[in-house]
Amino acid sequence: MKIGAIIICRYNSSRLPGKILKPIEGKEILLHIYERLSQIQNLNITVATSIEITDDPIVTFCEEKSIPYFRGSLNNVSERFLKAAENQGLDYAIRVNGDNLFIDIEAMQEMMSLAHRNTYDFISNVKGRSFPFGMSIEIVKTTFYKSIFSKLDSDYYKEHVTIYFYENEKSGAFFFYYNTKVETAKGLKIAIDTADDFTKASDIVKKINMTSYNLKEIVEAYG
Repeated sequence: MKIGAIIICRYNSSRLPGKILKPIEGKEILLHIYERLSQIQNLNITVATSIEITDDPIVTFCEEKSIPYFRGSLNNVSERFLKAAENQGLDYAIRVNGDNLFIDIEAMQEMMSLAHRNTYDFISNVKGRSFPFGMSIEIVKTTFYKSIFSKLDSDYYKEHVTIYFYENEKSGAFFFYYNTKVETAKGLKIAIDTADDFTKASDIVKKINMTSYNLKEIVEAYG
């Protein structure tokens, strides 16, 4: 079984343009994410950006760093996600948002082990938000996503890759994974959407080891 992570990102984000390539402690956000995911053995990793010229800086960066990438639709992010998964021949695709700098490796590996059972169509840690905002992990079976893709025909579903599943929980075999280890993590916002978020994330990075941090350390560094 082939499981891969797809980092969805674009360069011209509305609230913080160019954030995916902004450096924190001397390293671009995209590289931080890629290196963190690379700690998981046998995990296929692909950056999924758009075919628009505005996203050329991401492609150039990926080529310089030898990071695999896929280019698809700018606005139909759901299509881009699906095509990237198919392009890599993935049985299961992990959706990773470009504004999610911090990744709970332990949780991701446990959720991947569930995917390896080939029992579930969708595995997520988002429901109930027991993890911080900005530490989402969503794993979807590629064939299942393709089977429901025709239903993602509104601009809302095209932009929000997995929101359909939370609105239609009986559409497949779903498993929702919850954080029961660090209760104080619930409700924290560590996604990078604005300049203030970027400053907060930078402060956290200064306090932790980016190669070995865990959820508890993120919460403690958040303050």
